[in-house]
Amino acid sequence: MDRRATLTEPGGTASPLTAERLLRRLEWRVIRRLDGRLQGDYRTLFRGSGVDFTDLREYAPGDDLRHIDWNVTARMDTPYVREYIEDREVTCWLLLDRTASMGFGPVDRQKSLVLAEVATTLAHVLSRGGNRIGAALFDGTIETIPPGQGRNQVLRIAQALLRPPPAAPVSRTGRTGRRWGRSHTEEPATPGTTDLSVLLRAALGLARRRSLLVIVSDFITQPGWEKHLSLLARGHDVVAIQVVDPRESELPAVGMVYVEDSETGEQIFVDTDDPVFRERLGVLAAERQESLQAAARKAGTLIHTVATDDDLVRALARISALRRSQGR
Repeated sequence: MDRRATLTEPGGTASPLTAERLLRRLEWRVIRRLDGRLQGDYRTLFRGSGVDFTDLREYAPGDDLRHIDWNVTARMDTPYVREYIEDREVTCWLLLDRTASMGFGPVDRQKSLVLAEVATTLAHVLSRGGNRIGAALFDGTIETIPPGQGRNQVLRIAQALLRPPPAAPVSRTGRTGRRWGRSHTEEPATPGTTDLSVLLRAALGLARRRSLLVIVSDFITQPGWEKHLSLLARGHDVVAIQVVDPRESELPAVGMVYVEDSETGEQIFVDTDDPVFRERLGVLAAERQESLQAAARKAGTLIHTVATDDDLVRALARISALRRSQGR
């Protein structure tokens, strides 16, 4: 069964959640509080990477390795880095995972809703600074929303995220051109499973100049995405946000239950009261998370985690503080 139904208002109401309602709720509950924490300076949240090259100088410890000019370094036999100044405006691409596993979580706050909240919040606060925001939505096909500005662009992205994804798609991978609504699919290496590298590969073609790329996904995917993330990190400022639900690593003790893989439909019967099983599940989840973080670090970025039970303001402020401490 496909759990990815139409998103509704949190709190038990069955009213469908519209883009306007979502944005108004976020403005009241999230964005106003972010204004207070960041004092309106959203460049401290996700500083743009629209940059102009100004000069070359010798490498110093602590410099960003992505700024090394390898041609000059080879000629001078000494590492040189490029210096930049930031533009006032930047193009941001939201790379958004809407595959089946994003439908997991509490009935009133599935990972897909957290994805919509994070993407809509970032689109709104970044567009207020005059930045252009585009999006690539990945679910069997890749649907692109060309970069634009203003509230209508934010609502356009939110509306696309609130639409129910296609039920039981044949493929979880796809490529597309760069125009709204034009897409086609390709067969995955493992039928029914997500291949996040397809989304990242598409981003290489979408972001022509240096941009801010925000990836929002649960990173439940086939291997091989790391090399595409590395290519993106070389030419862009990449922010990777992983949406998780605590029950993915800590099942409640509720006896014998069927557990279904939302990507493949495979079911197994497990005893959640078994302490050995629960401990093993926690160990495997921790190992997977460490492997994921290590792959991201190797690719040149970090993965920030936002859980379905997180306060969104605190989560975004936490990401902001970590990026500032790293000079990003």
